[in-house]
Amino acid sequence: MIRKVPSFLLACICWSSLHCALASADQVNAKTVGQFDHHGDVGAVKHTGSSVYDPAAQEYHLSGAGTNMWFAQDEFQFVWKKMRGDFVLRCQAELLGAGVDPHRKLGWMIRSSLDTDSPYVDLAVHGDGLTSMQFRRNKGDNTEQVESPVKAPNVLQLVRKNNKYVMSVAKHGEVLTSSELEGIQLGDEVYVGLFICSHNADVVEKAIFRNVRVVIPAPDDFRPYRDYIGSRLEVLQVSTGQRRIVHTEPDSLQAPNWTRDDAALIYNRNGKLYRFDIAEGRAEEVNTGTATQNNNDHVISSSGSMLGISNHTGEGRKSVVYTLPILGGDPKRITTPDAHSYLHGWSPDDQFLIYTAQRNDDFDIFRIPSGGGQEVNLTQTAGLDDGSEYTPDGKYIYFNSTRSGLMQIWRMDADGSNQIQITDDEYNNWFPHIAPDGQSMVIISYDQSIEPTDHPFYKHCYLRQLNLDGSQARVIAYVYGGQGTINVPSWSSDSQRLAFVSNSQLD
Repeated sequence: MIRKVPSFLLACICWSSLHCALASADQVNAKTVGQFDHHGDVGAVKHTGSSVYDPAAQEYHLSGAGTNMWFAQDEFQFVWKKMRGDFVLRCQAELLGAGVDPHRKLGWMIRSSLDTDSPYVDLAVHGDGLTSMQFRRNKGDNTEQVESPVKAPNVLQLVRKNNKYVMSVAKHGEVLTSSELEGIQLGDEVYVGLFICSHNADVVEKAIFRNVRVVIPAPDDFRPYRDYIGSRLEVLQVSTGQRRIVHTEPDSLQAPNWTRDDAALIYNRNGKLYRFDIAEGRAEEVNTGTATQNNNDHVISSSGSMLGISNHTGEGRKSVVYTLPILGGDPKRITTPDAHSYLHGWSPDDQFLIYTAQRNDDFDIFRIPSGGGQEVNLTQTAGLDDGSEYTPDGKYIYFNSTRSGLMQIWRMDADGSNQIQITDDEYNNWFPHIAPDGQSMVIISYDQSIEPTDHPFYKHCYLRQLNLDGSQARVIAYVYGGQGTINVPSWSSDSQRLAFVSNSQLD
């Protein structure tokens, strides 16, 4: 709901504080903080705040005072950058300590100016758990708000798209709950960033902001597989949700998988494969010989000595499976060049490859000896079957299928028998990646606005961890991505970390 403060309460505001509380750009400390360009206090705060970026942890530490962010004026600490157009703001945030006032608050801010009475839209989480999208329609107007039904979330997302604002919040592990706001005109160029306000002029409060992502999404008219935006290669600590960006590219980087020693990630970019050395932070091209148009379906053998790739260099541009040494070399063709084959799994004993193949006008899952030979059709049900992967003990193969309507996760015995559905929820679920310890899997989930047979680029999606029987699903990452995010096995060998790709147009 939208709640307005009764106008008679404005009489409680001291005129002198209104007179002195105007802030301007030259009062803000022009010092870069992480991905933001400036920081400083807005309004006549009694105690100076601070904004500090920790590059090792990729965290923002804010402290700030301020009487309030309400009525017709605001006082708070702000770290910000100027932006235009549409964007997505996302973070995981935490107020520190017990606090003094239950209405101390933190969150995302979008503001027309740095004046204390500027029009704005924010996403604010209060110390008592109240969560709302606060806004001021016009300069000097009284503040209003749209309350969220979620109390005390720590995952905060604020989206601006065509002058519509969407607040989406969750407690980490849960799906987002959204509320919308239209009709607020802040102008094209706005001040965007993180804030903290103590709601008590005599107090300085502190907060930590983690997993801070400012995303510039793809335009509505982008052409899939022709137009690309930037990529962020990320490593996720699965138990905590802590994420770290380890590499960026201005175009499409896709589908990272760990080498068996956890020293590097192999991903594809512009048809080539690259090995990213994590310790050195450096990427080198992998020599794939004549296979120069590789897609994002590549898998490392269980022994770590070989690399399987899907390549469409040949006549008709059919995707064909090849294998080659892990450090590069001449590729050996494994599947027929006459029809599409997309690699997804390698058996634990390195003896077999499993892949999705187009045969007889349908896409099914096949198995073939890793050295080449006769392929075996493991699924023969109408509908798309994809994303096959062995369990570490080699007893089962997990995959995703549309045979029951939405894209859901299924399991079969290694010989293709006993096919059973594992997930049955409201999402389109793709690419079950089984943890090396065999205790859980991670999937990528789209909502029902996406066609079940599609896993497109540049959408809001979840990475979810669940038990192998499909129970206890929890969100481990909130991602703007999709195609290329986790198409291939993405776990580290200790089952503690996951590598994936998120997307944004990069500055």
